[in-house]
Amino acid sequence: MPRAHITLDRQAVIAPVRRRTFGSFVEHLGRCVYTGIHEPGHPSANADGFRMDVVELVRELGSTTIRYPGGNFVSGFRWEDSIGPREKRPVRRDLAWHSLESNQVGLDEFARWLKLTDAELMLAVNVATRGILPALDLLEYANHPSGTALSDLRVANGTPEPHDVRMWCLGNEMDGPWQTGFMTAEDYGKAAARTAAAMKMADKDLELVVCGSSGSGMPTFGDWERTVLEHSYEHVDYISCHAYYQVHDGDLGSFLASAVDMDYFIDTVVATADHVGYKKRSSKKIDVSFDEWNVWYLKEHQESQEANSEAVNAEWRHAPRQLEDVYTVADAVVVGNLLMTLLKRSDRVASASLAQLVNVIAPIMTEPGGPAWRQTTFYPFSITSRLAAGEVIRPLIEAPMYTTARHGEASVIDAVATVDEDRVAVFLVNRDLTQAVQVAVDVRGLGSARVVEAVTLADADVYAKNTLAEPQRVVPKANSSVTLADGVLSIELPPVSWTAIALR
Repeated sequence: MPRAHITLDRQAVIAPVRRRTFGSFVEHLGRCVYTGIHEPGHPSANADGFRMDVVELVRELGSTTIRYPGGNFVSGFRWEDSIGPREKRPVRRDLAWHSLESNQVGLDEFARWLKLTDAELMLAVNVATRGILPALDLLEYANHPSGTALSDLRVANGTPEPHDVRMWCLGNEMDGPWQTGFMTAEDYGKAAARTAAAMKMADKDLELVVCGSSGSGMPTFGDWERTVLEHSYEHVDYISCHAYYQVHDGDLGSFLASAVDMDYFIDTVVATADHVGYKKRSSKKIDVSFDEWNVWYLKEHQESQEANSEAVNAEWRHAPRQLEDVYTVADAVVVGNLLMTLLKRSDRVASASLAQLVNVIAPIMTEPGGPAWRQTTFYPFSITSRLAAGEVIRPLIEAPMYTTARHGEASVIDAVATVDEDRVAVFLVNRDLTQAVQVAVDVRGLGSARVVEAVTLADADVYAKNTLAEPQRVVPKANSSVTLADGVLSIELPPVSWTAIALR
């Protein structure tokens, strides 16, 4: 059996654990909102029509921040459509996803839903097809206490207290030709700077996210970030990263090393942002909001009848089934590993959003009128959110390497740890396709006394899934191989597996 050795040193602190790392994303897309979080008439629905079975799963998932309402959706969105009496709200065409938007869930309803889940709202404004005044109007409606036209309108609509949204996204994926109103880096940088400056005139303490590239594969990647930040650097606080991964042509080995690419992506964006800051002689640092990340089988969706049939393209539908990936064990291992990478980059990744939350490339699935259940990807996210606390510790990893077609050399074992006053959490991935690996973790420098939890997500079938028919086909299981003796933690990691260990 291959062996690996990991050393954890309390002095090797990367940064504090940032709770916003465990954010998610709700977009008005497919069934994420309608029949996802909102389904009046469902047996579990509350007075607002929100499914309480989904609320319970979101609370278990541990999502801390929810980005809303898009995504591509926001670039055609008129926020005023989604407030006031529901019976008077207009139905609009959503060009981004070729569907109809009823506006039955809007800002005030969604803010009430967030209170049920104990999550923070991260709100996106439409920079693409609107302008500065609509953004300022939304800010006034959302955050001003009372005594102005729009704050009093919010009060009259039944929300006396302001929503007090702190974090705002200045549009979405503005480099993408699929985006309604997409722009060049020059045009977007100027528009974002003007919008950000105006919003901070209203509230200097807002935290603003400017759009970075839609992915590291974009032809303008790097240069886009540089140009946008040269215009907006002093007005914004974060730059966004978006990244999705999938198995390409059956190459599971490369897929399992997707975190190598994410790390490269973060490195490049941080270096570019710092370069602009140095040029400007600025004392501030721009951090990263990795506000879209996940496994997404985009290629398959683009080729499917779901996207390309004549009937679909001719028909405008309410909440059609779109992008409903059903995730495997291998997908869950990659999601767990990507989240580990975001933790490892807590020095500069200030916020992250798993895209999305329900039904649409999501950890939670629902059936209209029926149950809600956990996908395989639910578990590494929920367990990491629950266990990670205190400070992130950089591990020293000695493990076999393997060669991937897409990402070059990668370690068979990846790891990260967090330490707070009374708990150590260690997260591990074995990327080997066929072999278990015996791992020794030296925790003598952390003062750990005993193992209180050790769970592994793995299966003999790496393509096993949780479905409506078998919602608990894949669940994490206790790893009985773990021992702790003389300050060394030993554990056997099955092939293609994700593991979490908690020590007191």
